[in-house]
Amino acid sequence: MLDAWGGHPAVQQTLDESSSVLDRDLRTLIQQGPKEQLDLTVNTQLVMLVAGLACYRAWSAETGFVPEAMAGHSLGEYTALVASGSLTLADALVLVRLRSQAMQDAVPVGQGGMAAILGLDAQMVRAGCAEAMQSCGEMVEAVNFNDPKQTVIAGTKLGVDTACATLKGMGAKRALLLSVSAPFHSTLMKPAAEALKVKLAETTFAAPSVPVVNNIDVKVESSAEAIRDALYRQAFGPVRWVEVVHALRAQGLTDVIECGPGRALTGMVKRIEPELNAVCVFDPASLALAKEALA
Repeated sequence: MLDAWGGHPAVQQTLDESSSVLDRDLRTLIQQGPKEQLDLTVNTQLVMLVAGLACYRAWSAETGFVPEAMAGHSLGEYTALVASGSLTLADALVLVRLRSQAMQDAVPVGQGGMAAILGLDAQMVRAGCAEAMQSCGEMVEAVNFNDPKQTVIAGTKLGVDTACATLKGMGAKRALLLSVSAPFHSTLMKPAAEALKVKLAETTFAAPSVPVVNNIDVKVESSAEAIRDALYRQAFGPVRWVEVVHALRAQGLTDVIECGPGRALTGMVKRIEPELNAVCVFDPASLALAKEALA
């Protein structure tokens, strides 16, 4: 995930700091796994937080650019808050560790599920989920609005399976079950959110030095109380990514840099706002290309 950075100081410092806070060697976990350990929700979320921040710090160190605004998709909102100076990395790691464990505990493995619905607009996905719930009597709802034709649903296993069949019948091109261990962002995560709420109340938040557009309200908040409340509700509420990207564009932004492993968000941004220049930074080669694209 971060091997290509070699000994880049910003990346190594982020790994060292995170390993010290967690009292475990994240560098070895990332490089060697085993995969079964990396796939555990608590490890996946911690590693994604650290990797995203490491890529951002490397970008910042190499370019000196200061963003006009930030946003993060789901867990990435915590990374954005750290990058903006609202939250320390140490506090973010503690929050994410608790959040991920509470989410896993809220719904036992195998009892919940998620699926990506491709080729239908969001309103039809919502309608299909409502029909499926009425049909099978179990929870399923639209939770991640990733782009105009990709919406992720979550709920009980039966609810998701029923909704997938219903939505295919409504014209969805594909309904892809996701390899996840819990139905994230669904109302089934409310118990996890309540546990998170307690820890959020004990955590210090500063006003972000760069505005962060949040997932749950598509708003920029500066007070600690409002940021805590948004993170609490985000745990069992939808990721409104399409609206977040529209909001960034409405601010007059022309360029978006995705920092973190992969390029999934870059593709989403281009499908949501084709006029935006979206690039990704996940290793030295992609960083060099991003610098050229923004020159």
